[in-house]
This record gives sequence, C-alpha cells and structure tokens, in this order.
Amino acid sequence: MTLWLTALLVWMAAGARVGRVLVKPATTARVAIVVAVAAVALAATVAVPEIAVAIDNLRPHGVHAGWLSDGVVVSAWIAFVTATSVVASAAWPVVSRQNLRQVAMVIYSIGLVAVAAAIAWSFTFGWEVVAFGAVFIVITGLRNLDWTTLGRGIAIYTTGSAVVAVLAVLEIRRAFTDAAPVPPGQPNWAWQAWEIASLLVAFGAVWIVVELWLRARLLLRQIRLLHRVMIGRFPEVVAHDQTGTSTQLRASDQVAQIMDALYLQSGGGVVLAMVAPPPRSVSDRADTVAQWARNPLGDVAVDARWIAPPEGISPRGWVQAIAKAYDATSLEHVRN
Repeated sequence: MTLWLTALLVWMAAGARVGRVLVKPATTARVAIVVAVAAVALAATVAVPEIAVAIDNLRPHGVHAGWLSDGVVVSAWIAFVTATSVVASAAWPVVSRQNLRQVAMVIYSIGLVAVAAAIAWSFTFGWEVVAFGAVFIVITGLRNLDWTTLGRGIAIYTTGSAVVAVLAVLEIRRAFTDAAPVPPGQPNWAWQAWEIASLLVAFGAVWIVVELWLRARLLLRQIRLLHRVMIGRFPEVVAHDQTGTSTQLRASDQVAQIMDALYLQSGGGVVLAMVAPPPRSVSDRADTVAQWARNPLGDVAVDARWIAPPEGISPRGWVQAIAKAYDATSLEHVRN
C-alpha cells in the first residue's frame, strides 16, 4: 500500500509540474523538471510488486526474471539525472540563457546513449551514470541554497538527489559483490529508501507552488476582517467584473484593495500638515494605522505618509502588519 501511495504522490507532483508548464511559458528548465519528476514517478510505479511482475511477464523468451523491470527502473533514474542536470547546468555561470537549449540537447543525447548502453550492456553502468549525475546535481544544489521559497525547494530536491546518489552507489556495490538478485516483485532492503528519495524529489519539485499557496491562504485569513471592513466602506476598489482566480492572485488582489481603500480613506493620498510624520517603528506605525482604520473619526489621524509601506517592507507585509494590529485592537475593543 505504501508503494502505491508513493507512486500516486509522485505522479501528482508530475501533474502539478505539467500544469505549471501549461499556464506559463514552456522554458527548457520547466520542461526538464517535468521530465525528471515523470521519470521518478515511473520508477516509483515499477517499484510496486504487482507492476514489476506484470512488466516482467512481457520479457522476451530466454531473458531472466526481473531483467525488464530492472531495466525500466535504471532507465527511469538515468532520465531523472539527465533532465535534472539540464536544470542544474543553467545555474552555472558558463551556461547562458542563449546556449542553454544547445547544452540541454547535448545532455539529453548523453542520457539516451547511457540508457541504450545500460540496456544493451550492463545495468551497473547505468547505476554509475545515475550516481555521477546525482553528485553533479547535489554539488549544484549546494551552491544555490538560500533561505527563500526557491532555496527551500532546492534544498529538498537536493536532499532527494543525495539519497539517489547513495542508493546508486549501493546498487553498484551489490553488483560487484555478486549478491543474489532479488526475485521480481519482492521488496528488498533499499525499496523504502528509494521511496524516500522519490518523495523528496517530488516535494522539492512542487515546493514553490505548495508554499506560495499556503502563504496565500494564511494571508487571506489574516487580512479577512480588515478587508471586509475596508471594502464595505469603499466598494469601488473591487472590480465587479472580476472572475475567479487562483488563491495567490486573490490574496494579491485583496492586498491591493486594502491599500486602495486606505488611501481613499486618508483623502486620496494627500499629506496633512497637522499630522506628524510616521515613526520608524513598524509595529507602532501599524498600530496607529489600525486604530485609525477601525475608527477614522476618532482622535487618531493619519495621512498618505502613514499609509505607504515602510522602507524595506513589501505592500503584502505591510498589510499583514496592519491586519494583525487591527485584529488586536478589535479584540481589545470587544473586551472593553
């Protein structure tokens, strides 16, 4: 059951990457990621005992059991490292956007030759190619790690590639030690590790999409009360012909609507001489704007200088800070 679930999750990740290519320009790197994740999904599917046995039943006469399913698995992992190497090569300074396609064609050609050699000559050679390609991917990934959404996705994907490298080396070692082959459809000690590697690669490939969706959902929840109040006062900031959009776009739209409504409430962006300039403290500034947004006719007065995002903070982060302060002031007002 676990193997089936792993294959399903990896195929879902591959489908998500296909969807991303359909809605955005199909660049060389995006297509390569689709190929890489689809190859991992194929390998994870063949790892299911029932699928492995079904494939081996199609083997030519005289070929030993397990040869065909093993060949598919080796070929799939070669395709993974080949396609991922295309993406990794784009991160090196010697490869420009102009010649990436030519570099990709060379790498894909090498991958096809490696698959043919592995099938016709030795699976051990195929695992050597997988190990070498995975090491190249890990080195490139480590060079590009940072604490951003993309960096976290790269870290997960690189970790999965490192596991692939280790497992490929163990497959080579098993071949040279003349270990007894595993009967087709029977799990061996490394199957669980291959599952982990497959899941890490799949999660790394879709990490950006998942994290951006989660952050957008969290943002929509944080600004829900402030957004409802501001568009209630200024409904003109909402486009009435707006159709359904993705969660990320809806969050961006609501941030823009809140900013527009705040500017309208402040007088359309005017600067008032009787209003003091905003403080440097972001929290104090957000608290003041939140109090004014809750009660614009009260003792607190702000102008366009207060509404504009503080230096170094994006409009999204600024609206989040105001919404958090607004929720706090609203809760305090209810308690009082």
